Amino acid sequence: MAEARWEHFAHGADIGVRGLGPNREAAFEQAALALVAAAVDLREVKPEVRVEMHCTGTDDELLLVQWLNAVLYEMATRHMVFGRFKLERSGPMLKGCAWGEPLNRMRHQLGTEVKGATLTGISVRQEPSGCWIAETVVDV
Repeated sequence: MAEARWEHFAHGADIGVRGLGPNREAAFEQAALALVAAAVDLREVKPEVRVEMHCTGTDDELLLVQWLNAVLYEMATRHMVFGRFKLERSGPMLKGCAWGEPLNRMRHQLGTEVKGATLTGISVRQEPSGCWIAETVVDV
């Protein structure tokens, strides 16, 4: 099985986020980590506060965009950064938890401000190896 991991990929003036994992949920979790990693150094984020969130989508691609935008919404409204995610899918609904802490500008090195996930370059697929890939471009 594939090891869960995340990565960024170049896309003009924006940033591509990609999550890879042994199942769809793990790939979505890793895509969320890639999203947060564009904004802060994940090594500096302490998983002190748990936040529950959910979203729905009519297909995997729309669900990925809804999920990433839900993460951004929670970060913006709670003034938090997240360093860990856990998801469960039930039909068109995705329920998850994020663990993180309040943003501390003295300790968290701020990177790029991510404005939102887009449908540009979006793909959710399972490779022949069994690895799931969830990727899209985020507006910065």
